[in-house]
Amino acid sequence: PQPALQTPPSPLSCPTAGPPLAPQRPGDFKEPCSMTMATGGMSSPPSVPRHTNRLINEKSPYLLQHAHNPVDWYPWGQEAFDKAKNENKLIFLSVGYSTCHWCHVMEEESFKNKEIGEIMNKNFVCIKVDREERPDVDKVYMTFVQATSGGGGWPMSVWLTPDLKPFAGGTYFPPEDGVHRVGFRTVLLRIAEQWKENKDALLQNSQKILEALLHVSEIRVQGQESPPPSKEVMATCLQQLSNSYDEDYGGFSKSPKFPTPVNLNFLFTYWALHRTTPEGARALQMALHTLKMMAHGGIHDHICQGFHRYSTDQHWHVPHFEKMLYDQGQLAATYSRAFQISGDEFFANVVQDILLYVSRDLSDQAGGFYSAEDADSYPTTASEEKREGAFCVWTAEEIRALLPDPVEGATEGTTLGDVFMHHYGVKETGNVSPMQDPHQELKGKNVLIVRYSPELTAAKFGLEAGRLGALLREGRRRLSAARAQRPRPHLDTKMLAAWNGLMISGFAQAGVALAEQEYVSRAARAAAFLRRHLFDPASGRLLRSCYRGEENTVEQSAVPIQGFLEDYVFVIQALFDLYEASLEQSWLEWALQLQHMQDKLFWDPKGFAYFSSEAGDPSLLLRLKNDQDGAEPAANSVTVTNLLRAACYSGHKEWVEKAGQILAAFSERLQKIPIALPEMARATAVFHQTLKQVVICGDPQGEDTKEMLRCVHSIFSPNKVLMLADGDSSGFLYRQLPFLASLERKEGKATAYLCSNFSCSLPVTSPQELRGMLCP
Repeated sequence: PQPALQTPPSPLSCPTAGPPLAPQRPGDFKEPCSMTMATGGMSSPPSVPRHTNRLINEKSPYLLQHAHNPVDWYPWGQEAFDKAKNENKLIFLSVGYSTCHWCHVMEEESFKNKEIGEIMNKNFVCIKVDREERPDVDKVYMTFVQATSGGGGWPMSVWLTPDLKPFAGGTYFPPEDGVHRVGFRTVLLRIAEQWKENKDALLQNSQKILEALLHVSEIRVQGQESPPPSKEVMATCLQQLSNSYDEDYGGFSKSPKFPTPVNLNFLFTYWALHRTTPEGARALQMALHTLKMMAHGGIHDHICQGFHRYSTDQHWHVPHFEKMLYDQGQLAATYSRAFQISGDEFFANVVQDILLYVSRDLSDQAGGFYSAEDADSYPTTASEEKREGAFCVWTAEEIRALLPDPVEGATEGTTLGDVFMHHYGVKETGNVSPMQDPHQELKGKNVLIVRYSPELTAAKFGLEAGRLGALLREGRRRLSAARAQRPRPHLDTKMLAAWNGLMISGFAQAGVALAEQEYVSRAARAAAFLRRHLFDPASGRLLRSCYRGEENTVEQSAVPIQGFLEDYVFVIQALFDLYEASLEQSWLEWALQLQHMQDKLFWDPKGFAYFSSEAGDPSLLLRLKNDQDGAEPAANSVTVTNLLRAACYSGHKEWVEKAGQILAAFSERLQKIPIALPEMARATAVFHQTLKQVVICGDPQGEDTKEMLRCVHSIFSPNKVLMLADGDSSGFLYRQLPFLASLERKEGKATAYLCSNFSCSLPVTSPQELRGMLCP
């Protein structure tokens, strides 16, 4: 069906991150503040609310933000569906998340508007969904919006028939008609009119649309397909990334620029398997340069640590200021790998910076991690209106006032403010281009960005290079203290299993790469939190979310949301990473139990690969398989490596077979546009290379064992699985893997074996020999 009502796209929504080569996919940045119709929170300071709707009974911070709108919102559920059917009304579905800037804008302009609220209540059953709680609902209708409009983002606005079939949709709408765009009020009235006049045609079209979506979204193995050859997939993916690479600033698009750790992890794996080739060197250079430019950029919070969600410009300079847990987790792991590979302390410092932010600002005292911090906040305690970036930006005047001290040994008259402002690109009139600031919220303000090397800044002021670090540190400390006096942005205290999994991996991998036991302990605390609050031991199933309650308790919804595929996949990955970091076998045992449960709930025995959601929910029109590694990797991509690791720890060969079947199901996409699936492309190589089991036989407390483990931990090797054979034949690993009993310590010393498919190399007892085996 052709879209009949469409206005020119314009980048006013919080975009989805996607690869530069995938047409009609999120991330092409055609977010239409528009709609396609197929035919044929910026809040003021608290006061007594005038309206209260059903969302007041929800736990999600995003839904609670809308509990006092004049719109009669319903949460996604049977009550709303029954009302639509009984009253024969269309459904208006609005999907967003609590730290989405454009979601706040649309709420402020439209959902708080009494007249618009009346139009919505009279003509529609209005449903609000937090996409982070219900990624399954979000994905079904985002598939529709992208297929019909060529773009996607949040807030997502979709109109559905009473039986939940979509027929019109878009992203952000301004409240009133403009020169280029239809206003939300007009769209609501037009659609209500169409329903009155052309109900049968709309219902017929919605059925056709659903059939078309089923067809385009199906991913299945074709005939007797086998996994694609990894050499071609890897080479094509490298070529596509190389073609879209920004030689100057790093990254793989012009703007907006997302961190996309999946691309960088692919490049590290490519390098590790082709170390001596020019292509390998190119892969490593692209990844390390991108990571350096991101860390220098304004997307990195130089004062209060952590990374913002994406940059609106090519230079990583002016971000959208929300900070997401999934970015911190993935970036901590990626910068840890960069440090393992390069040995450059710069990358280790960035890891420490990310983990400091998460430990301080996104951690619940019970051990879990919160989801996100908002972009918008009140500039001062007296402000009536929130502004984007208010918590993070500076005027030159503020910095001068905070850093007035003369600098000893520098050119005469130099203050600490002069040095700091030069180094971080601060300008008297502000350093944000009006192009990057459509609402003029950042006029006269500065987003800090490292403009010069320490040597150049020191030379400009006649300083010894060694002194600059301490001066900049002092400047950052004072700005941090000043920022602590500002009103903080909203914190989304929802805790999600999947994102906690990504963060546990970040802490575990950092603990390994930086030899920092404290990080491993933090990962273990979070895993224990998941087992306590997001796992049901009676059914063996994960739950999707829990929430910070009154007085810092952890609360659950009246009807808990069951875990989705991504919850299982990211938690299983985290448990494997945590086992390798801590060598605590209980994490391994839990990971394998969850893998069995994942197979039972989500595996597609006919078309292969895993569905994103389980069967049996009548309100879900499609069971989808995500086919894109974006801001987060697709669950099927990560699960390929999980399955290979699970097979190594258990001896279950059918898991290797399943990994191959997933690659076969995605074979066409992997061969044509692997840049859309860089994590799965990476896994293709791991599948064909066969994982190497690195077995250390030794006493866990012995110094010789620890030395061997340090050697393994210091090397980036994408196709190794580490296990400790401690001699306890009643332990979980020995029961799973009988071959371990035949491996012994040589001359009583800690001994390493390199095994593949359960047959092992000759034993080695020195870290140097082991290093030689791991880096051939």
